[in-house]
Amino acid sequence: MYIYPKITKDSLEKLLFSRFSSSGFLSLKDLPHPHQLKDMKSATDRIIRAIEHKEKIILIGDYDVDGVVSTTIMKLFFGEIGVDLDFIVPNRFRDGYGLSPTLIPRIRGYDLVITVDNGISAVEASKMCQEMGIDLIITDHHIVPSTVPEAYAIIDQKQDSCTFPYNEICGAQIAWYLIASINSSLGSKVDIKSYIELVAIAIVADMMPLLHINRAMVLSGLKLLSNSHRPSIRAFKEHLQKELFTGDDIGFQIAPILNSAGRLEDASLAVEFLMSPNIYESRVLLEKLVDLNNSRKLIEQSITSEALNKVDSSDEVLVISGDEWHEGVLGIVAARVSREHSKPTIILTKNTQGELKGSGRSFGSCDLFDITNSCREYLLKFGGHKAAIGLSLVEDNLEEFKRELSIRYSEKKYTNLEYDPDVVGRLNFDSITFELTDMIKKYEPFGQSNQKPKFMSRNVTILQVDRIGKDKEHLRFLFGDGGIILAGVKFKTNKSFLGGESVDILYTINENHFRGDVSLQLLIFNINISDNLL
Repeated sequence: MYIYPKITKDSLEKLLFSRFSSSGFLSLKDLPHPHQLKDMKSATDRIIRAIEHKEKIILIGDYDVDGVVSTTIMKLFFGEIGVDLDFIVPNRFRDGYGLSPTLIPRIRGYDLVITVDNGISAVEASKMCQEMGIDLIITDHHIVPSTVPEAYAIIDQKQDSCTFPYNEICGAQIAWYLIASINSSLGSKVDIKSYIELVAIAIVADMMPLLHINRAMVLSGLKLLSNSHRPSIRAFKEHLQKELFTGDDIGFQIAPILNSAGRLEDASLAVEFLMSPNIYESRVLLEKLVDLNNSRKLIEQSITSEALNKVDSSDEVLVISGDEWHEGVLGIVAARVSREHSKPTIILTKNTQGELKGSGRSFGSCDLFDITNSCREYLLKFGGHKAAIGLSLVEDNLEEFKRELSIRYSEKKYTNLEYDPDVVGRLNFDSITFELTDMIKKYEPFGQSNQKPKFMSRNVTILQVDRIGKDKEHLRFLFGDGGIILAGVKFKTNKSFLGGESVDILYTINENHFRGDVSLQLLIFNINISDNLL
């Protein structure tokens, strides 16, 4: 295991502070004006005209958390201003992604179509809208392709001519800016800030960098979530037995549950849940979502095991395919395999038509979108961003695609790091104190571009180890170092360790609250038998 340099509390604080040297510590008062987004004014004016003339408007969402939240806040806002807004959240399995030609028969007869969290690649569908005399407003945040759809207005901060100062924001933020612009133009009294609690969920779930306005909106959103009277959020509080929400609660609890509907069945269920008018309906819908999430976990674990057995460790980019693997969990499987092997990973499933379809997740400095985009000639469909992609191809192109992808990766001179860049340094147990965790908490919420600091400790002794969990899939430890004893947990591992062994560990530090007591606990990412080197 790579030996990291020692770190002190003071040097750690300097490192955490430096992450904000360019963006600063912003608040909601620092949010840019909506009209800094290209086409925001023309989109707003067109929507207001549609409202005034009672035109038929339909919203096209997406099946991930960002798309679900975007759909929800648009639908709720239009309800607050007394305007009917129909919506479609495409079904992953029947409809495919976003505004696609498969949806066109369902939007016939509408005057205006608005997309949220999708549409920037909907070239064919946009032409069909134009032919039917339907105006199209696209709101998206993904990379703009070389061929842009034909639309009345396109709001996407990644457009070259857009003056919005922040490039990495999610679809729900753009949807929020749109309703803020409409609200201002109409002179409505809707409390736009109240929607930030939902936007915060999307920012974290869509893995946006938690810097600049993203951090400001998440910090504000977490406060709103913790004090929320929204029935769906109250139901989450009951289910998680929490009064105060953290970024980790969104990333590891709320987002997977909301995502499960689109992964296994239909994301409209998650929209219905977030919009539910009372706590009773929220509880019923949340129970359905939790059941789906539990099913998702079982399916994902099975496919991950199969995929890991197919890994060729000599490949720089892992491309793994299987027969009729569940399409809805392939992104999660790709992320797990990527972390296990420290390599970019694409997981594909073959359907009954012989087409391969799947998802990819990057690792380290690799821009997976860039290298895959350069192999586009082998693909049927493709989209995404640097860290995550979706794609499909015919099976006959698979081997050529893999070879070309490997070449593109090599040309970029990406290297697989020997160390974890999120590990900030080496600690002895006598440095792990509440004073340290209090300082770390000042830089929350943690996430993309502001990762929670990981640490290394060397030559610590396993005093006790037990298997825990329903299926005994987790390990609970007591570690000793210099007379200090700390508890630790390693989730989802089949490795075995013995009491008395000397090990090196990588971990984050967590405050564990239990029955009114607070203790420090290590969340273990990696553990290896120590070579006893100093």
